[in-house]
Amino acid sequence: MNPSVFLAGMTMGLSLIVAIGAQNAFVLRQGLRNQHVFAVSLICAASDAVLIAAGVGGFGRVAAAAPWLVPAMRYGGAVFLAAYGAISLRSALRSRGALTGEGATETTSRASAALTCLAFTWLNPHVYLDTLALLGAVSTQFPGAQASFAAGATSASFVFFFSLGYGAKRLRSVFAAPAAWRALEAIIAAVMWTISFKLVAGA
Repeated sequence: MNPSVFLAGMTMGLSLIVAIGAQNAFVLRQGLRNQHVFAVSLICAASDAVLIAAGVGGFGRVAAAAPWLVPAMRYGGAVFLAAYGAISLRSALRSRGALTGEGATETTSRASAALTCLAFTWLNPHVYLDTLALLGAVSTQFPGAQASFAAGATSASFVFFFSLGYGAKRLRSVFAAPAAWRALEAIIAAVMWTISFKLVAGA
C-alpha cells in the first residue's frame, strides 16, 4: 500500500462524490428521515467500489490498446468538471432553495428505498464518467500503485456516504438554511475547477 497514492485516490474520490446530485440528495433525505440509512449508504458505497475497481483495473489495458484514449478522457473530464463547476457557481449565486426534511414522517419500505437508491446510482451517466473514465484515467498516473489509488477512492465513498447518511440528522438545522447550500456549491465549484486545471496541466 502506497500511503501518498492512497491519499491522492481518497482526495480525488471525495472531490468528485461530494457534488450535490440526485443520489446524494436521496441519501441525505433518508438520513433526515432516519429510514434504512445503513442499507442505502452501503448500496451507494459498494456500487462505487465495483465501478472504481472496474475503471482502475481495466482502464490501463484499454489505454495500452488505444493510446489516444487517456488524453481524450483527461481533456473530456477536464471540460466536464469545468462545466460542472460553472453550474455549481451559478447555483451558489442564484439558488434560493434548501434541502430539508420535508416528508420526514413518510415511511418507505426497505425494498423501495434500495431500488430507488440503485436507480439513482446505476442509471446516472455521471457515475460512469467519474468512476470508469475519470478515476480510471487519473489512476494511470500512478503506475504500479493503482491498487492504492483505487483503495483510497473506494474508502472515500464509504466514508462519505455513511457520514452523509448518519450525519444528516445533526445537520437538519444547517441544511434548512439556503445560505448553507450556496456556500457548499461555491466550494464544490472551486474544487471542480482545481481538478480540471490539474488534469490539463498534468497532460
